[in-house]
Amino acid sequence: MINIVETYHVPVLLKESVDGLAIQPDGIYVDATFGGGGHSREILSRLGKKGRLYSFDQDADAEKNIIADDRFVFVRSNFRYVTQWMRYYQIERIDGLLADLGVSSHHFDDETRGFSFRFDAPLDMRMNKRAGQTAADIINDYTEEQLADVLYLYGELKNARHLAKCIVSARNQQNIVTTRDLMTALKIPSTTENGQWSVASGQWKKDLARLYQALRIEVNHEMDALRDMLRGATTLLGEGGRLSIITYHSLEDRIVKNVMKAGNAEGRIAQDFYGRISSPYRMVVKMVTPDADEQERNPRSRSAKLRIAEKI
Repeated sequence: MINIVETYHVPVLLKESVDGLAIQPDGIYVDATFGGGGHSREILSRLGKKGRLYSFDQDADAEKNIIADDRFVFVRSNFRYVTQWMRYYQIERIDGLLADLGVSSHHFDDETRGFSFRFDAPLDMRMNKRAGQTAADIINDYTEEQLADVLYLYGELKNARHLAKCIVSARNQQNIVTTRDLMTALKIPSTTENGQWSVASGQWKKDLARLYQALRIEVNHEMDALRDMLRGATTLLGEGGRLSIITYHSLEDRIVKNVMKAGNAEGRIAQDFYGRISSPYRMVVKMVTPDADEQERNPRSRSAKLRIAEKI
């Protein structure tokens, strides 16, 4: 495994996820979540001269990390379009796809993007800053019922209706445009030090994390994009091709697990005449989590789960 100095994003389960691809030196691979390029560099270190790697990222900031390597192609796009882009590059089959889902440490630490309630910043949360509605648009334009549905479905918040009511009540006085406005609307007790906000209550921290997760998923259509990408991977992977996916919350993990087990995001089980489960995959690794050392080095990894499947 190569050593990399990573400032944009610390790759999670680096060795385990790339090992899971069982890389063939002359194979064709996709890194669906390029980010800081940590996983891509590790894949390239294992490829031969004829190997190829196509790495996707819709965030313009990730382009600063593009790798100068003839075997590497950067695709500035959402990974949901993996099938279309592979067709564009005249690639009919790939040997493996890796995805490190969720939000990179870069996004959480960027004060201007609104992904973290640590900073007073515009409520943006777009992975692609060039298009689409922002979190502020959702907060100010969705009906109370729509807001409650988003917070419940994507944040799994039991108090979703109460939170939605607080938001609507506050926005009737003035638009909610920053992270600080949102905390004020929800009447969350907090303090500030060195330009960062701190929430006193442990329960509020958990609720805020889930609320931000819900808004981010809605802004970026993450669940739909994940389903599309996994459908595309299933079409593109050749026999023996590997799918190596790192998830961070139950919603995306459930979809990944269902696809690997049943071949579809809903987990609908199809059986043959003898009652055997019919699926395009076989599970290679049901689940791997970071060890204590990695969790200590990289707190973001604490909720990570790696699953690996092989196309049959």
